[in-house]
Amino acid sequence: MTEFFEGLPLSRTTTVGSIRVHALEAGVQLLDGGAMFGVVPKPLWERRIPADLRNRIPLALRCLLIEAPHALVLVDTGVGNKGKEKFQDIYGISNEGDPTRLEDAIRDAGFKPNDVDIVLNTHLHFDHAGGDTFRDERGRVRVSFPDARHVVQKGELDFAYSKNERIQASYITENFEPVSRDGLWDLVEGVGEITKGVSVVPTPGHTPFHQSVMIESAGEVACFLADACPTTAHLPLPWIMGYDLEPLVTLETKRGLWHRARAEDWLLIFQHDPRTPWGRLDPDSDAPVLKAE
Repeated sequence: MTEFFEGLPLSRTTTVGSIRVHALEAGVQLLDGGAMFGVVPKPLWERRIPADLRNRIPLALRCLLIEAPHALVLVDTGVGNKGKEKFQDIYGISNEGDPTRLEDAIRDAGFKPNDVDIVLNTHLHFDHAGGDTFRDERGRVRVSFPDARHVVQKGELDFAYSKNERIQASYITENFEPVSRDGLWDLVEGVGEITKGVSVVPTPGHTPFHQSVMIESAGEVACFLADACPTTAHLPLPWIMGYDLEPLVTLETKRGLWHRARAEDWLLIFQHDPRTPWGRLDPDSDAPVLKAE
């Protein structure tokens, strides 16, 4: 299924007011289609994103690089390079690069990885925070961006450490423990400005402390949805992942987001959609669909 991504650029750029933002194509993963769409029947979801012979659908590992006025902000970091062969196969991960495709995409956008000032995690699942750390040539796990401030919701970090049976496969300690060890976390609680033009807003449901990222400049607004709505196929309110811990909370989170997105003409940025990095809701449609650009 990785041929699905052949020809896609490493990075794509748009603007939100005076702020330039880059969608970084940090790789591919293949996840079970039934798990990705929960109670939605396969004949419906497969029309949107076809599955392979193992019932897996292709998903982007899209991260975001924001040229804020006072900081270069990297939102999420993909899977990283620490997964063993079995892990890579189960999740169909393809993110080869130097050391991964994420760093290549940062360079493609015109920067060096050590230019990043802030690493902003929407949550700490392995496909969003795996690149916060890396395994070096000697097998040691180290922080990928040691000079950057690392931001996540305090509740999310506490939840990641709680490690019950339902969540332990998604929270891999070596993705976030080295950041704690090196004292690099800057924890937030609730809504908060991270740097001028960039703020976070709680969007719970997928995890209890999941957050989305708002970019605002010159009267324009963009929202990096992360797993509140991973693909354009998840725009309908009841199309919710089986991975979500609180699906009814997700539904209300999406309802609120779509209301504001229509009213304020937000640019919505999709983290896992295999083709579409961003779009705006059609204000004339009762259903949440993207309008033609």
